[in-house]
Amino acid sequence: MNIARSIIHAAAVATLALAPIYARADATSDAVKLMEDYLAFVDYGGATIFPEQIPKEDWSRFHVIDARDKEQFDKEHIPGAVNLEWRQALEKRAIIPKEKSVLIYCNTGSLSAQAGFALRVAGYENVRILQGGFAEWKAKGGFDAAIKAAKR
Repeated sequence: MNIARSIIHAAAVATLALAPIYARADATSDAVKLMEDYLAFVDYGGATIFPEQIPKEDWSRFHVIDARDKEQFDKEHIPGAVNLEWRQALEKRAIIPKEKSVLIYCNTGSLSAQAGFALRVAGYENVRILQGGFAEWKAKGGFDAAIKAAKR
């Protein structure tokens, strides 16, 4: 029941987030066509990954982006992350590698999901979103969560 409720909530949030785009674009516009193509292509999870799915030693394989604002980043962040606010993802995409896996996170995963969606529509198939964001990463024990999951 919670999964169904989460899916309905996510669909509602996505509809609201995309409403301004649809209000400005008709059904034949290039933007709408690109989104249709992307939605037909993307896997069910929308490129999300849980913190415990990444072993501690594998974090170095990722270009980790903290999509929160500079103040939040300066206060606390995942070690090795670079700060690129979510709204700047497309504007500054030239600094985001295409040849390396990219992991993007915010506080809870909602803003990084929007940035990740935009980047994937722009051709960045190497972008993953950290499910639950920084809050879940911390709550699950940070890097130690992967070690605990591997021992199960």
